[in-house]
Amino acid sequence: MQPEETVEFIVKTLNDMKAYDVTVLDVEKLTTMTDVMIIATGQSDRQVKALANKVLEDVKHQHHEVLGTEGIESGQWALLDFGDIIVHIMRPDLRDYYQLEKLWALPARDTMRSL
Repeated sequence: MQPEETVEFIVKTLNDMKAYDVTVLDVEKLTTMTDVMIIATGQSDRQVKALANKVLEDVKHQHHEVLGTEGIESGQWALLDFGDIIVHIMRPDLRDYYQLEKLWALPARDTMRSL
């Protein structure tokens, strides 16, 4: 499965499981760690866990490698790392707090300062 197809597949899975405010960010030009970030919101700890587990299960069945996961058991925020795609699933309060869309929408800037 091509990365674009995998992104569409993940978004469909999230939408089918009633995630809301699903956002896809192309971050390829901003970082070398991944090409795409998918951010979704679950209404509760239980839904965040269910969404994360369903995405993991479905993507594994498509033979896409899972490089790592974080936070699934807490149910507050789950991170799923598929290499070229990173999925964040959060409760609404944490999504509002971290504002990942704003963070990754910033233009790349020169962090070097002359002394």
